[in-house]
Amino acid sequence: MGSKNRQRNKRRVRGSSYDEVPRTSRRGLGSNESSNTLLAVGQFGWVPVIFVGLFLLVILRLVYLQVIDAPRLAAKAHANHTNVITISYKRGTIYDRNGNVLATSEDCQTIYVNPKEVADVDITSQILAQDLGGKQEDYRAVLSQNTTFAYIQHKVDLPLIEQLKEDLKKAKQTGIYYLADTKRVYPYGSLAGQILGVVGTDGNGLTGLELYYDKILSGTNGQMTMEVGADGTPIAGGANQITEAKNGQDIVLSLDVDVQQVAENKITEAIETYGAESGMVMVTDPKSGEILAACSTPLLNITDPTSYTDEQLALKMVSSSYEPGSMFKVLTMSIAIDNGILTPDSVLTVPAGVKVGDDIVRDDDGRDYTMDMSLIEILRRSSNTGSILVGRANGADTFAAGVEKFGIGSKTGIDYPGEVEGLVPKRSEYTGTTLGTMSFGQGTAMPMVQIVRAIGVVANKGVLTTPHFLISKGGEKVDWSGNNKQVISEETAQKMTTMMQVVVDEGTGAAGKVDGYAVAGKTGTGEQAGENGYKENVYLSSLIGFANADDPQVMVYVGLNGTSYLASSSAAPVFSSIMSEALSDMGVQPVS
Repeated sequence: MGSKNRQRNKRRVRGSSYDEVPRTSRRGLGSNESSNTLLAVGQFGWVPVIFVGLFLLVILRLVYLQVIDAPRLAAKAHANHTNVITISYKRGTIYDRNGNVLATSEDCQTIYVNPKEVADVDITSQILAQDLGGKQEDYRAVLSQNTTFAYIQHKVDLPLIEQLKEDLKKAKQTGIYYLADTKRVYPYGSLAGQILGVVGTDGNGLTGLELYYDKILSGTNGQMTMEVGADGTPIAGGANQITEAKNGQDIVLSLDVDVQQVAENKITEAIETYGAESGMVMVTDPKSGEILAACSTPLLNITDPTSYTDEQLALKMVSSSYEPGSMFKVLTMSIAIDNGILTPDSVLTVPAGVKVGDDIVRDDDGRDYTMDMSLIEILRRSSNTGSILVGRANGADTFAAGVEKFGIGSKTGIDYPGEVEGLVPKRSEYTGTTLGTMSFGQGTAMPMVQIVRAIGVVANKGVLTTPHFLISKGGEKVDWSGNNKQVISEETAQKMTTMMQVVVDEGTGAAGKVDGYAVAGKTGTGEQAGENGYKENVYLSSLIGFANADDPQVMVYVGLNGTSYLASSSAAPVFSSIMSEALSDMGVQPVS
């Protein structure tokens, strides 16, 4: 019994041990068993996830390439199979008031090459140098480039193009092509170069009216798209798509070529005759503000781009400021008369010298005694001391307000780039000497176009106009009257005109007379300031005047800068010669 019980217990133990193994495995696996379990999960649980993720990435990439990035890729593919060449628009023509062409765009061609099509680089480069000028090695370098497109020369005249084509054909040379183009030409040569201005190689205006009216004169370039093969070579008979260029609009200027020619010739001669550093001329119709001629030296030869300098490109009447000198006395007296302070016949006791600040101002005639003078006499003699008394009679407030009404110290609005305002004290900036010095044209500086506008007020019955060049654009007339305003009364303007006639008939402007015509004018001999005060015997000698006095149709300003001559003996005779020609060209009839 004992042995049987022991056998049963032993079997029970073995059974018990066997039953416990599964229970132990569920509670905690050994290391080998763990690895096998993870592998099983990866094989049957994560693999589908990875495949799904990769599939989604592929789909997203396809969506990006076919939808989002498609335009860029298409453009890149298109660019790899096309060449795009610009077709230049034709810039608008510029006419003078009588329909004469001052600047226009002429047909020409631009030459380009596909170096991969050139049969013989040496022969082709030799022909190019022979027909177009320049060095053969320069052309050889272009023809040898590793490209399918390169420019040879821009804006070549058509006769040269025809010669080149013939020579290349005879030599059986290929790879040279031609593109329609335009270039600026000037039928009157360098005439009015500063006014017209310069056009860049890209066809855009850089200076002068070409710049100021660039948006009107400019058009829109077209383009030619040429199909090329995989190696970049144009495909014979391939698709060419052309977008035509849109040309610019024409403009008509107030300039008169004959008056302009006289102005340029006379001022150039005057510089030599009177030893001046530079000279300026402006001729206008004072009733409308239209500019018939304008220039300053040195003149610009617009046909020779290699000769351009900054000084030639600038119109000094607009861009540089000067002390006006005695021309300013016309404004001083107009203010006094218009405000009822004095009349032309009012008599003032004028001493030989008047103290202004620490200085004693005297007259240029060297008078050393006191005189009783009317305003007419003060203007006729161009008395500095008398003008100071007139200015003081105005008072600083009235004087400053009057100067501002005449537009002195503010831009005129002239249609030309680079206009400056000048250096004109405002009333709040007046010192103890400002009223005295400005009364006779010192202590202030301005571009002379402001003087032209101000004196034009007297010529135009007291109405201020805007000096301008443009008459019409694209066939449509331009109205400049919007800024016109009454500055002084018509009665005051008439009185000042009579006084200015006396200046030319009997006074400092006598050398400015024009036979048969009634000329009203005023001289100005403005001292010019240097680093150490005023330069001795260095003046801006000027004369401004209009004719006929009772019905002015022409006004002329002449200025000689840096001369030692007074206006009465330098600017006045130059004024006479220009005014005489201008009156004749404009059809103004003499009065006697």
